[in-house]
Amino acid sequence: MEKTDQKNYCVILAGGRGQRLWPVSREQHPKQFLDLFGTGRTLLQSTLDRFKKLLPIENILVCTCAGYHQLVKEQLPEVSEQNIIVEPIHRNTAPSVAWASMRILHRNPNANIIVSPSDQLVLNETSFAHSMDVGIGYVSENHVLLAMGVKPTRPEPGYGYIQLGDLSCKPDVYKVKSFTEKPERDFARMFMESGEFYWNTGIFISSAYHLLDTFEHVFPSVLRNLRYDNPNYTHEEEMKFVAENYPRYPNLSLDYAILEQSDNNVFVMKCDFGWADLGTWHAIYEVMHKVTDDNVVMDSEVILEDCKNNIIKLPKGKLGVFNGLEGYIVAEEDGVLLICKKSDNSSMVKKYVNEVRIKYGDEFV
Repeated sequence: MEKTDQKNYCVILAGGRGQRLWPVSREQHPKQFLDLFGTGRTLLQSTLDRFKKLLPIENILVCTCAGYHQLVKEQLPEVSEQNIIVEPIHRNTAPSVAWASMRILHRNPNANIIVSPSDQLVLNETSFAHSMDVGIGYVSENHVLLAMGVKPTRPEPGYGYIQLGDLSCKPDVYKVKSFTEKPERDFARMFMESGEFYWNTGIFISSAYHLLDTFEHVFPSVLRNLRYDNPNYTHEEEMKFVAENYPRYPNLSLDYAILEQSDNNVFVMKCDFGWADLGTWHAIYEVMHKVTDDNVVMDSEVILEDCKNNIIKLPKGKLGVFNGLEGYIVAEEDGVLLICKKSDNSSMVKKYVNEVRIKYGDEFV
């Protein structure tokens, strides 16, 4: 993929609340805006860095919600205001990607689009670039939606699983046979052992035309009216139309809209670029470098004695001394300390968030 190719675009999703990484990820400052690992770059900035190597900066759009608009502008000053898609009302990822796709198609009828979350870990940038290049080439020649899949390394119940169907005309690209979001651990183990299932990375590639056409089959004819009734609409007309009509969209995730609701033109490509979704404490523990006795210490000052299998994240300027702790999450941020058993049940932390909100209000959420 040539960086100078003006028909290739990327849409970065940066509107999530990140509740499963509470209390470090907070509603006013969620995980995509955090430098979790002390690298000097937030997850969102790292995602932009990754795609700036592949695409012109003017072809990278960011989807977010009104509450995070200012954070996006502060962290990504090189992204123009017209490349920031700000939802007028929160409606999950599929509607915002539909809107971004319409804006891109309006700019270039021959555009291809890579859709990517903003909170992922990619260890092999070279392999990632190759996968994006192959994927762009495939959707340029075939009117399909292409998901990026990676081989499971553990029975992770917090991820989505794509079942491989028939092999396409291209090696490593398969028809999607089925999709299962966040299965129970026993099913996740069966999926992994079968060899037929790959993790869904949440990265999708398609032509803008085909992507928007797919959304038109899933959603009410909100954007279709603007697209067909006024094809030469201005930016101001687009913004006015979206503000008036966006609330009609259902609250629908991109994964569900594409993998569960669309027609048979959905394929998955086997990839191997050292991927992890940084959505839960358990997932971060699984992919992070372990220090003595399988502890994960995230950019924190600690003294550990007789401690095993823990993940610890403390604020700057805080020191933690631990003795005899095994299998725990210890996370502190902005007046909240979480100490709980490390579990692969990603809904557990969200349960605590809801309980805190009910008992203490929004201050600690």
